Amino acid sequence: MRNHAEERTELLVTSGESPKRLDIFLANREPALSRSALQRLIEEGQIRINGQRVKPSQKVKPGDRIVLEIPRPEPLELKPEPIPLDVLYEDKALLVLNKPSGLVVHPAPGHWSGTLVNALLHHFESAGGSLSSIGGKERPGLVHRLDKETSGVMVVAKTDQAHRSLAAQFKQHSITRVYEALAWGAVKKLEGVIELPIGRDVKERKKFSPRTARPKGAATAYRVAERLGKLATLLEVFPRTGRTHQIRVHLAALGHPVLG
Repeated sequence: MRNHAEERTELLVTSGESPKRLDIFLANREPALSRSALQRLIEEGQIRINGQRVKPSQKVKPGDRIVLEIPRPEPLELKPEPIPLDVLYEDKALLVLNKPSGLVVHPAPGHWSGTLVNALLHHFESAGGSLSSIGGKERPGLVHRLDKETSGVMVVAKTDQAHRSLAAQFKQHSITRVYEALAWGAVKKLEGVIELPIGRDVKERKKFSPRTARPKGAATAYRVAERLGKLATLLEVFPRTGRTHQIRVHLAALGHPVLG
């Protein structure tokens, strides 16, 4: 009898797949799991091929059916933390803040505390208010996000109604997001649009790049704000999609990586 506290996933090896080790095959297909975690699950029998226990080194072949039964994590206990917030505006429906570089927005593996969410919980606990519940326990009030090393303005929803309204505006692009990026070299065109699918890199799984097994469409518009000789260009950047590290990946692909 299967434990209902497990998440079951079935994968079919297609005819176009070349034979490779099971752990390597899964690392490309399931980027949320590290290779060491996959090897441990295989050795514990929670990943099987055609119903049989195998070793991580087992070669997969077309027609193989792989079943993953991954234990669901224990419910996350988020604690309020007295992390200072730079609040720009606040009313009954929303809060606008300036997120500093280096602050992770929401809890994730390796960052279960010290996040913006922990700071927001403390802020509203002290003020006696509440956050929108639409994002769930791990992302209360969060309508959008910024990467850890990105600083900038974020809007946080206090009510579910405000959350739905803000989310719709982001989706319809009636809210404009503008970023400033200092890019290496002299960007030739005054403006342009970079359309390049990105995802987790096939070799370096912690990195995002166009070299990916699971590409997701991404588009970034840019405009030159100031030329700083031949060494650098200050750009105004307008992401049309919200992929992780999208601006950095796209500008690097353009040949003008972000400095810093």
